[in-house]
Amino acid sequence: MQDSRFEQSLIYILEHDADGAWGVVINQTLDMTLREVFEQLDISPVDDVLAVEAVRSGGPVDAQHGLVLHRPKVSFESTRHFDGGVSLSSSRDVLEALAAGEEPEEHLVLLGHAGWGPGQLEDEITDNAWLTCEANADIIFTTPISQMRTAVAGLLGVDLNMVVGQSGHA
Repeated sequence: MQDSRFEQSLIYILEHDADGAWGVVINQTLDMTLREVFEQLDISPVDDVLAVEAVRSGGPVDAQHGLVLHRPKVSFESTRHFDGGVSLSSSRDVLEALAAGEEPEEHLVLLGHAGWGPGQLEDEITDNAWLTCEANADIIFTTPISQMRTAVAGLLGVDLNMVVGQSGHA
């Protein structure tokens, strides 16, 4: 992908239909911790370990909007459940639950999301800008961020060391 905002990104596509597509980048961190988010919202965490968790860049669209991607074990005021074993919540109550040490235990805190207009993602896939595969919630929630790309490539049987960004003759 030539767009630097998506270079080496893993994107979980949440919705894809005739109106376009949207999802969240899951493997790009911001220079911000969950503690900073809690402080901005005047929420006191009970767990210092959780408070140092890195916030991730979910994408360039609405980059100030907080989202929590999590397993569908629990629901909050603004939770939407998606296929593949994930839910997305964006209300204050999910952050309060995290700060209190409650569910969702498996989660990613993100700012922003990624979006494509009608036909745009299909065109990018046709142009080989993306490798695609079925999502794996275990990789999303349990794989260290530094190993995510390799784990997802493994689902495709691809060795990322063998992938080049150009084709043609020397």
